Amino acid sequence: MGAAESSSKLAGSVHDFIVKDARGNDVELRRYKGKVLLIVNVASQCGLTNSNYTELGLLHKKYGDKGLKILAFPCNQFGGQEPGSNEQIAEFACTRFKAEYPIFGKVDVNGSNAAPLYKFLKSEKGGIFGEHIKWNFTKFLADKDGHVLSRYAPTSSALSIEVIIWYPFIIFFTNMKNLSGWCLFQQNGDIHQYMNFFL
Repeated sequence: MGAAESSSKLAGSVHDFIVKDARGNDVELRRYKGKVLLIVNVASQCGLTNSNYTELGLLHKKYGDKGLKILAFPCNQFGGQEPGSNEQIAEFACTRFKAEYPIFGKVDVNGSNAAPLYKFLKSEKGGIFGEHIKWNFTKFLADKDGHVLSRYAPTSSALSIEVIIWYPFIIFFTNMKNLSGWCLFQQNGDIHQYMNFFL
């Protein structure tokens, strides 16, 4: 595996990858072991920018200290809507939307030059049109062991996923109250199957 970004071929989880931060420094994703990850390809000039950045900020504020980590990867492959430099992109996110989660270096998410992390994410969870990322703000959810659990379309609200850490369970729910002892998932899937990730 290379120093810049690990190969997706031998990866078993998100934690096996090394990516670049906005300053070009290597970041080993294994540093996020034990955290739930929401991985998003972002853009600064998209029609979905305001709503998604706002909602991601709300999620971080509400659950950032409870075990949720948002990882944002700028991408310019969709309508050229992320044309700035890494520094400009990070400044935009942090100034306009007060982003307090990491904004990584710009990547490709489709094609032969796609970042190995994104090749892995797509191979783990394909979309309606196959593995291809359809647009900005596609979201991948990974558990505390780096296993990819689900994939959300660009138009899916980040707030449609509510995350609460309740050791030893991680509970995902949507507009539900008074939960007690259950591991629930918003998207399709067998609850018992997913519970195995956390027990």
